[in-house]
Amino acid sequence: MLRCMISHTHLGTADVDRAVAFYGPLLAELGLVLKFWEDDWAGWMRDGVARPLFLVGRPFDGGPPTPGNGAMVALLAQDRATVDRCHALALANGGTDEGAPDLRPHYHPHYYAAYFRDPDGNKLCICCHDPAEA
Repeated sequence: MLRCMISHTHLGTADVDRAVAFYGPLLAELGLVLKFWEDDWAGWMRDGVARPLFLVGRPFDGGPPTPGNGAMVALLAQDRATVDRCHALALANGGTDEGAPDLRPHYHPHYYAAYFRDPDGNKLCICCHDPAEA
C-alpha cells in the first residue's frame, strides 16, 4: 500500500479563531474540509481521507507561536487558477504577500506558485507543477 509521506503539518497560532477564519476559505479552495475545531486547535483533511492533516493550534509548550526562519509549508493546487484564488484569499483574510502568483522557471519550467504569510507570520506556498491549462 502506497502512503503519503506526510502524516500532518501543525502551524502555531496565538488565536485559533483567527487562524480558522484565515485558513478555512483557503483550504476549502484546495478541497480540504474542517475535521475538528476545539479551543486550542483545528484540523482539515480531504473528505474521507484520514491523512494528511493540516493543523493549526496554540503551541504545546504554552509559549508564543514563532515561525521558523526558512520553514515553509507548500500546499499543492490542482491548477494555476487555484493558486491565484488562494493567494487572493490569503491576502483578503489578513495574510501578507511574499511573492505573487507567477511561474518560477528556476525551479522547473511549469512551477507556478504564490507565497504569503498567515496572520501569525507562518510562511506558506500554494503551487502547481503542471503545464498551463489548455
